[in-house]
Amino acid sequence: MKLNAPLTTVALCSTAALVSGTASAETLRVADSFPVGHYIAENMTKVWMDKVTELTNGEIEFEYYPAEQMGKSKDLMSLAQTGVVDIGYAGVSYLADKLPLSAVGELPESFTQACDGTNAFWSIAKPGSVLDQAELAPLGVRMLLVMVLPPYQIMTASKEITGAASLQGLKLRATGGTKEIAVELLGATPIAIPAPETREALSRGTIDGVLFPHSSALPYGLAPELSWGTQDMNFGSFVASYVISEDRWQQLSPEVQKAMTDAAEEVIPSACAIAEDLDLQDKQEMADEGVTFVSLPDADKAKIEADLAGIGERWAADLDARGLAGSEILTAFREALASETGGDAQPPAQTATAAEAPAADAAESQ
Repeated sequence: MKLNAPLTTVALCSTAALVSGTASAETLRVADSFPVGHYIAENMTKVWMDKVTELTNGEIEFEYYPAEQMGKSKDLMSLAQTGVVDIGYAGVSYLADKLPLSAVGELPESFTQACDGTNAFWSIAKPGSVLDQAELAPLGVRMLLVMVLPPYQIMTASKEITGAASLQGLKLRATGGTKEIAVELLGATPIAIPAPETREALSRGTIDGVLFPHSSALPYGLAPELSWGTQDMNFGSFVASYVISEDRWQQLSPEVQKAMTDAAEEVIPSACAIAEDLDLQDKQEMADEGVTFVSLPDADKAKIEADLAGIGERWAADLDARGLAGSEILTAFREALASETGGDAQPPAQTATAAEAPAADAAESQ
């Protein structure tokens, strides 16, 4: 039997592979930044690995390195590109300089469910689709898995949330150009901090609060540091994906490639559905731990939503000016969302505040 890395640093994610004991089995290294037990790893990453091992009859095994064991979150895609790992996590907000177009999935667009955002994004990002051709393929990578998280909410350590005015002047953790724009529209200051460093920043008072989904706040241990949170808002989302280099992909047999693709098509919808359920459960758990969730006054909510509606156009115009296909990708994503939600592909009318504010450079998020 092939020797694997020490169990202290490697999680062997497929019992099927262990049973097979196939001498010719190939081991692929998967690395991400999620803490042990994170819902994305448990319900998407590991499930996909097990499924691939099953579909290949043990021909493919995996070694899984969580919690930034192989490198910082912003470096993991590069490690996949250079072959240090076979499959690397690509958190779009951490890679604004390399994946600016992929941030379309993080815009505060017209979706409130993780699966609507995930399915729409996957339809334009999978190999051969418009986002792949515009951004991923030129980088020599292909997307294997993706989840667009439930919409982000604002949660604060000690500042009571009563309405839009109570958000002004806060220092809020926000990664990615689009979420930074959203924070600025609220009159707050965005601070770019990687998720694993957020609890310490809250405890030290470096930041007043965060833009986070409920199901990520718990694995990173944020609940004890938080007191207030918004609800029923969409301040943007986060695109969590895994990529493999095109060179490494071509080294795999057609049968293995098909197994990976088939596994993704099965696992992605089930994982985002679990994410939706967990979001509600984790919100309740945070409430039980003392976090008070507040619905903003109707007038404040309407104004904020109208302001946020213009972010997509500003984002696209900024990228167009840089010679990138911002408008094309935004249109494709909105059309895919409309197909998922049964709505149209147009955003709500924006206010002059959003339209006249200066465009932000998505490359400055990290």
